[in-house]
Amino acid sequence: MTETGDRRPLASRNSHWAQAIARRLASMNVTPNRISQASMLAAAFAGLAFWLAGETEDGLRVTLYIAAALFCQLRLLCNLFDGMVAVEGGKGEADGPFWNEFPDRIADIFIFVGAGIAVGVPALGLAAATFAVLTAYVRELGRANGAPSDFSGPMAKQHRMATMTLAAVLSAAEGLWLGDGEVLWIALLLVSVGAALTALLRARRQIAWLRHRPARES
Repeated sequence: MTETGDRRPLASRNSHWAQAIARRLASMNVTPNRISQASMLAAAFAGLAFWLAGETEDGLRVTLYIAAALFCQLRLLCNLFDGMVAVEGGKGEADGPFWNEFPDRIADIFIFVGAGIAVGVPALGLAAATFAVLTAYVRELGRANGAPSDFSGPMAKQHRMATMTLAAVLSAAEGLWLGDGEVLWIALLLVSVGAALTALLRARRQIAWLRHRPARES
């Protein structure tokens, strides 16, 4: 990642713990591109954990759901530190813009498809993945058209991962109060609808920005 501006606003970026870890990573032989690539691996493990949780029972199932939650959060940490190492650490690379975006799209697909298979509704997982990718597409289309990046929700990346993390944790104990898979099914539905709405709202704001741009620039 090489961008120094137009970044996703994150409060955690200014926290002492994040800055300390970023400095440590920057001092090591770790590149931001490798961190970005690691996010795909974390997402792959999250998706696999969701998938296997749907095929198992009892204690192992609980462990797999907790693992899925942790890997979802690890994916977000990779997304945080790749930018911090690149920008604050001064280790940005020429191909950073590619690795800043591409792994995120793969990560969303891994996680949502795995969760969809876990609940026995692969189409729902594919829908969540599709709309998640669409939110990023609309944002990047706006940038290509000269508009500032729109990172707003209601179901931006951090919101999607928070939803899936919470769903994984609740799913670990859902047998006590709901049928198997109900929490994850609801989470995927929320992500699908929320991401679709996010893409629609971003598109609407982008169109409004483009229509008024000549008046602002004149």
